[in-house]
Amino acid sequence: MIKSINDFKSVFFIGIAGVGMSAIAQYLQGISKEVSGSDRYFIEGEDNETKTKLEAEGINCFLQNGEGITPTINLIVVSTAIEDTVPEVQKAKALNIPIIKRSELLAIIALSKKTIAIGGTSGKSTTSAMLFDILSFAGLQPSIISGAGLTSIIKEGKIGNAKVGTGDWLVIEADESDGSIVQYKPEIGLLLNVDKDHQEIDELMQLFATFKNNSKVFVVNQHNKLASELSVNKEVDFSGEEQRGVRYCATNFKQSGFSITYSVLNTVFSLNVIGQHNMENALAATAVANYIGVDLQACANALKKYEGIYRRNQILGNKNGVWVIDDYAHNPVKCAAAIASCQPVAKKVIAWFQPHGYGPTRFLRSDFVKEISEVLRPQDEIWMSEIFYAGGTALKDISANDLIKDIKALGKNAFFVEDRNNFVAEIKIHLTNDCVLLLMGARDPSLEKFSKSVYENL
Repeated sequence: MIKSINDFKSVFFIGIAGVGMSAIAQYLQGISKEVSGSDRYFIEGEDNETKTKLEAEGINCFLQNGEGITPTINLIVVSTAIEDTVPEVQKAKALNIPIIKRSELLAIIALSKKTIAIGGTSGKSTTSAMLFDILSFAGLQPSIISGAGLTSIIKEGKIGNAKVGTGDWLVIEADESDGSIVQYKPEIGLLLNVDKDHQEIDELMQLFATFKNNSKVFVVNQHNKLASELSVNKEVDFSGEEQRGVRYCATNFKQSGFSITYSVLNTVFSLNVIGQHNMENALAATAVANYIGVDLQACANALKKYEGIYRRNQILGNKNGVWVIDDYAHNPVKCAAAIASCQPVAKKVIAWFQPHGYGPTRFLRSDFVKEISEVLRPQDEIWMSEIFYAGGTALKDISANDLIKDIKALGKNAFFVEDRNNFVAEIKIHLTNDCVLLLMGARDPSLEKFSKSVYENL
């Protein structure tokens, strides 16, 4: 039974190319474990950037055919997407090698450090990156295991979603989507927000309540109604507006183009990000950092240098007055926030969205329609392509066009382009010399390549 980070030496990841899996793999390699793994996206004779970067870290990568699993392996790690019927899992069982989920291993790692676990339905990756940058700037030499690549780490030639520091603090994301958030027992638990996403609100509140009870110190966003209901101590909480008794409140928020400014306790913050939601993410990181001893001016100085993370408001460039932005937004609140953050940049926003999964799209249909419709200005547009299908036995009884028809019925500019490869050709007559083209979606590993091709072909 694996209960401690010291209970194994050699570990193998089935599905190592996944962002959550590769982050833990790199962290373990960084603390001198013997790490290897396989992935269905590793194909003989084909280049794979993730595989190349993992191997550069000393991690052995294999095709997903079982050849990498040997009796010398002490532990097998699988993601929630890996089923027991996968041949590699069967081989591991035949060799009596312990098998655990990714989230279980992350919980074990978290016990070995002073961990700050960041939870909420939106903003976890961004806030983790901001907090990591602040703690690094302050000389605390933190570690991070993240759900997205930090630009500052990517520049080192790495995937960017993990780094091992020599300090005591570890920053992790606590995921509610698979219920694994209840496994963590952090030094500090941070709750950014609670909005309908993978589960109904009642289920989410139960998960976050357990997260609260498992945290030694619990910090919440008082500006989010549901999160505020779980507050333990307003003195450590934060809010995007002034609230009595809340210590960390933002005032004088302004967005100018691609930057924002605001103040916290008379300290001025200036960041090269967009949107009020990113101000709240930065405020959350600041609240935690200040609580553990980093002064506010140091927080502000660190965030002024913040370079962002992979596919979160990522600016691809400007062509003929059209800004192209790639974003990971994929639930109703995130999509609305991404659109709203682009509106101060240009007179018109054209947003494109590829929903992922037939079940999630069906579950969130009315929420997508409500949130997107409410945020669109008369001149703005929403476009969707067909739902991304990752395989399996999903019931395909809904289309992205159903959402478009619902939004159009509310009087908004909404368009369906079933095949995304036809998107650029169809939007060209809709573009102006003062607009933002916002591309949104998640889970589909080809989205980055698609976004770059949109920009190149404008």
